Amino acid sequence: MFREIAVVLLIGFLAWAYQAAYPPPPKLCGSLGGPPITAPRIKLRDGRHLAYKEHGVSRETAKYKIIFVHGFSSSKDAIGGLTKVPLEVREELGVYFVSFDRPGYGESDPDSKRTPKSLASDIEELADHLRLGSNFYVIGFSMGGQVVWGCLKYIPHRLSGATLIAPVVNYWWPSFPANLSREAYYLQLQQDQWTLRVAHYTPWLTYWWNTQKWFPASAVAARRPEVFSRQDLELLSTVAGSQTPKATQQGEFESLHRDLMVGFGKWEFDPMDIENPFPNNEGSVHLWHGDEDRMVPITLQRYVAQKLPWIHYHELPGAGHLFPYVPRVSEAILKALLLSEK
Repeated sequence: MFREIAVVLLIGFLAWAYQAAYPPPPKLCGSLGGPPITAPRIKLRDGRHLAYKEHGVSRETAKYKIIFVHGFSSSKDAIGGLTKVPLEVREELGVYFVSFDRPGYGESDPDSKRTPKSLASDIEELADHLRLGSNFYVIGFSMGGQVVWGCLKYIPHRLSGATLIAPVVNYWWPSFPANLSREAYYLQLQQDQWTLRVAHYTPWLTYWWNTQKWFPASAVAARRPEVFSRQDLELLSTVAGSQTPKATQQGEFESLHRDLMVGFGKWEFDPMDIENPFPNNEGSVHLWHGDEDRMVPITLQRYVAQKLPWIHYHELPGAGHLFPYVPRVSEAILKALLLSEK
């Protein structure tokens, strides 16, 4: 009798564990019961759809064409403070922007096979579909900045220039000295340390960890005040519209959780092994970071800049993670990218 009860309890526990660890299917846009499709989308080679939004001057008249990559828990509707660049400046420069929902976000189909390489391929396909020409610029903010590393690795021949704004770092990139990455890792809140451990070492438990109620999960996803600098807290009302329920309307697993697994998983390359894509100064790469960023440690960005001296490194004193929303900062970022080689 005891054995039978134990077997039943074991089966029940395994069934519960499987259900708790296995995410529900995403609510695809345009599917029965799913969110509606409201934005223009392109169909990629693998059948997925990518939603996008155009900003600035028209494609036909633009002098500069830029693809913007949004960050964590955001969408194509937020272009990292670039809307703060005065209209007359954008028109004078002749800048066209296109932003897109990364896979699983907003109205773009999820990609269960998402990798840094596949994201670079998505960007290249978007550029070709919109006929942006043989070369274009990329700008990425936060987790979107991390995506730019994939562009520098896999499609450098398509780039006119690139900017990484407060790019998220992966503490497990091989080139980081162990003591440096360990010290930076432990600067995070303990709940974020555990969130990233799970995403890196046991990615199959990522959904469970971020939905269970026993321990606090990601403080960044919860937007706890402790992850923001003093400047960030002052800017929060400015960026409130960049994180909306629509960003994760298809489900948090294929958006937020997939971001964690890809961003902090095992990469197929080390960014610090990337060669200069512009050896003849025909373009430039810029990395901007605030020295009071509490989400991405400044010490690791300094190391990246030291290892890759061809990157134009801009460190902003007193700035947190949201510094692109400071008036005139985004204008400086834009002009540095577009005019530095002139």
